Amino acid sequence: MKIIRLLPLTGLAIIALSWFSHDLTRKHTATADDPKQAVSPLLKNNTYRKLEQKAAIARQFVNQKGFNESICFLIDMSLPSGENRFFIYNLKKDTLQNAGLVAHGNCFEYWLEGRKFSNKVGSGCTSLGKYRVGYSYTGKFGLSYKLYGLETTDNNAFERTVVLHAHSCIPETEVKDEICQSNGCPMVSPGLLQQLKSIINTSKKPLLLWIYE
Repeated sequence: MKIIRLLPLTGLAIIALSWFSHDLTRKHTATADDPKQAVSPLLKNNTYRKLEQKAAIARQFVNQKGFNESICFLIDMSLPSGENRFFIYNLKKDTLQNAGLVAHGNCFEYWLEGRKFSNKVGSGCTSLGKYRVGYSYTGKFGLSYKLYGLETTDNNAFERTVVLHAHSCIPETEVKDEICQSNGCPMVSPGLLQQLKSIINTSKKPLLLWIYE
């Protein structure tokens, strides 16, 4: 008789456990599909909110200017250089696709403390503003992409030879300390440049790169 009484209880326990496990799986899947949760290992919440705001402006810009409507590159120079601040953003899905490290200009100082921005030829500083990613070439630092400044704050980029390129001094992952500095170029890690290469070389429309703070 005890066995007969236990069987229904056992069956109910199995059903309940099955339902609970299914519910946990469903909740976990929903969380994983949440863009903010998906990027949490890469970005702090306030950084992501700022990124979303910039992406909304970028989306309007690319639609108006005939740029690639799916992907853009956003660089937040207000962040420490040891943190991910080069963002590959999917404008169609409104999500962060990937992130990596990027150097800022040292303004031809041995080591620039803080940030200085300039569009002046010969300044060696980072120029804020929107850029069109241009043609590739092999230069002093290997594969590089010409950048065309689209605003008054960066329209000397081509003349200044401000280009997108890689350097071995840029780590592939975040670090606690500041990373090396450039002479004004958005300089990334070799691994990140390879990811960018696959996007740039297959894009049928110009790509937007936007440096902001």
